[in-house]
Amino acid sequence: MTWRASAFVVGLVAALALVSQAHAADYPTRPIKLVVPYAAGGPTDVLGRIVGEYLGRDLKQTVVVENKAGAQGAIGAEAVVRSDPDGYTLFMTAASIFVLNPLLYKKLSYDPRDLRVLAVITDAPMIMEVNPSVPATTIAEFVAYAKKNPGKLNFGSAGTGGTVHLAGEMFKQMAGIEMTHVPYKGAGPALTDLLSGNIQLMFDTLGTALPPVRSGLLRALGVSSPQRVADLPDVPTIAESGYPDYAVSVWYGIASPSKLPDDVADRIKASLDRALNDEAFRASLVRIGFPPLRPKSQAEIDTFVDADRARWAQVVKSLNISLD
Repeated sequence: MTWRASAFVVGLVAALALVSQAHAADYPTRPIKLVVPYAAGGPTDVLGRIVGEYLGRDLKQTVVVENKAGAQGAIGAEAVVRSDPDGYTLFMTAASIFVLNPLLYKKLSYDPRDLRVLAVITDAPMIMEVNPSVPATTIAEFVAYAKKNPGKLNFGSAGTGGTVHLAGEMFKQMAGIEMTHVPYKGAGPALTDLLSGNIQLMFDTLGTALPPVRSGLLRALGVSSPQRVADLPDVPTIAESGYPDYAVSVWYGIASPSKLPDDVADRIKASLDRALNDEAFRASLVRIGFPPLRPKSQAEIDTFVDADRARWAQVVKSLNISLD
């Protein structure tokens, strides 16, 4: 290579570096779209709007929430994967997108490797809740009632193969009862049918379960975490109610296309980290039942997701579930 060619290459690399720095420094210059892969009103949607509001203020740019429900989050995930990796399309993701879908489906319309988790916002317990028409105030009473009425109870979920669904299937197997699964396009529609009595049971995240439980519209029988939750101190854990191996939680985070330039990813991640360190933001999550996590490095996020995948792989294998 001649000295002129060498000089040209060096100059080109320097110019590209300057363009990259300028790109990160200018970002964002237009509204950001935050895709929520479930219907409005569900826990992912509620959380997404809180995160979007903070990002908008912090980045001084409008964040527009767009609901793309269906196919257990796959429709929303595919839309994000196919978007330009420029930081203007982000994804309000949940464990099912990265962990459960790849375990349950042999064919997906997206590849989880094409998505990158920038922050894990919360890892929330679930509430086993029933419509008040069910004559049970404890898990033991519910199991006894279910055994006397095999196949007559319906439990709802945010979609086949999601955490809410598998939480119900796990309990069904451990308790040795028969229930019919009714999938919806999000936790919001499922909750509506539970409130109206069209279904009798649901395992719901704490955030969306708290308001109807506190108002008496639904009855909480147990929580899925190893310890009781502060918001419902009188509600026992499912583990202490006779099922010591039962433990389920669901995490939510913000993701982007995996090819998003590192400089832009770092800018978004820094904003999300500020949110997770902001006491007002954390308090807003606590008020709706989402325990906020502290910021994690990218390596810690990857380790967290891998550990969750390994845990659910054992559950899926034991339940012998495949959705293809």
